[in-house]
Amino acid sequence: MKAIKETNFNFPKQNNFYKGKVRDVYTIDHQFMTMVVTDRISAFDVVLPEAIPFKGQVLNQIAAKFLKATADILPNWVIAVPDEMVTVGMICEPFKVEMVIRGYLAGHAWREYSAGKRSVCGVALPDGLKENDQLPQPIITPTTKAAVGHDEDISREDILAKGIVSIQDYDLLEEYTHALYRRGTEMAAERGLILVDTKYEFGKVGDKIYLIDEIHTPDSSRYFYADGYADRQHADEPQKQLSKEFVRKWLIENGFQGKDGQVVPVMTPEIVSSISDRYIELYEQITGDVFVKNEDDNVLNRIEANVLACLDSLLSK
Repeated sequence: MKAIKETNFNFPKQNNFYKGKVRDVYTIDHQFMTMVVTDRISAFDVVLPEAIPFKGQVLNQIAAKFLKATADILPNWVIAVPDEMVTVGMICEPFKVEMVIRGYLAGHAWREYSAGKRSVCGVALPDGLKENDQLPQPIITPTTKAAVGHDEDISREDILAKGIVSIQDYDLLEEYTHALYRRGTEMAAERGLILVDTKYEFGKVGDKIYLIDEIHTPDSSRYFYADGYADRQHADEPQKQLSKEFVRKWLIENGFQGKDGQVVPVMTPEIVSSISDRYIELYEQITGDVFVKNEDDNVLNRIEANVLACLDSLLSK
């Protein structure tokens, strides 16, 4: 199957188009957002040169499942999922921070900790921790939401001092973040997984806060297999994990961390195929469903037809 690296649709009453790192977003009639989850993949805030077959389908379907499963905690932006790679929803004004929550010392937080830092985003961490240890309690380590380039760590204090989010809204964002993480942790445990860390994005319509974008996908989350976790920690062995971290580690091992002057290593067909397999593996592990590859001969035509039918229904109301 040919991976979908980009789209270039022209939908009825289309007002705007935005190309993100992974998603192509079409604004319709100033009221609806059509989000096409492409097969692009990014790491270290850099879009890699090769797209990954079925990655968009994996991300969109996992996000749809978890957004539906958390709608009792707070409302979300979704109106319809007309295609395996597309979500249509309401337009929200996004908060300019991403709410990252960590239950374990892994990934970016571990890299900071191993470099000697004992505070991440203003949150103090105790001495004596090792990679992948469970933290005393989950911590929120927000980042700025960069339209271009790298997201940056930021503390609660700086967010409030700079007026990026009001204290009333930020307190709610923290409350929602903890509640969503608890739900995600419970659902992961049912599948024999540990939700290590994840991020959430929120927006507003009027005075009401909504959960937006994707949640609990391999692009926004890190999972460990629960079976053998304690034994691997005790033996100082790497954890068996399902996340995009294996892509980052492969890039680091080949001299790339998104820094100036560094070149992305060649992504061979074998590497691309292995990444695709890992995404599908996570889908099946976290959802408990068998992943059904939609191998249409012309995916772009399928997406366009499905979105047009959805928009026709919405715009005729």
